[in-house]
Amino acid sequence: MDRQEKYYLVLESVLPEALRKTARAKEMLKKGEVATVNEAVAAVGISRAAFYKYRDFIFPFREASRGKIVTVALILEHKPGVLSEVLKAIAAARGSILTINQGLPLQGVANASISFETAQLVGEVDELLAGIAVLPGVNKLEIIGQTDGGVK
Repeated sequence: MDRQEKYYLVLESVLPEALRKTARAKEMLKKGEVATVNEAVAAVGISRAAFYKYRDFIFPFREASRGKIVTVALILEHKPGVLSEVLKAIAAARGSILTINQGLPLQGVANASISFETAQLVGEVDELLAGIAVLPGVNKLEIIGQTDGGVK
């Protein structure tokens, strides 16, 4: 029986220490802060065995999101230009907007969902989403899905 892998987006604070340290060691290697795996594992305080056990199974959201389609749900204040500012932020980062759905405003807010492709994105997805989350009129932003790219 074919078993398809499942992926979860999990807050760093709930990850076991070995996974957090593996992610940090990988980051140190990628940024050139250390030259070898031995230096990285010594710096973060894990064994080489733990590093090699987890290294292929943990990566930052930004790496997992590159070249993907990301879907976010938003709660927006019902004010002129709020959705437009969100769309401008995605366009400025060179995200390719694929779908936009917005419900009718109720009690001064409207639910919206936006799917966009990240292959040409300037910067990191998590930075873009953090920037959108603090735009005036954006009450809430939540990642609700991510799929492989493939839209050209």
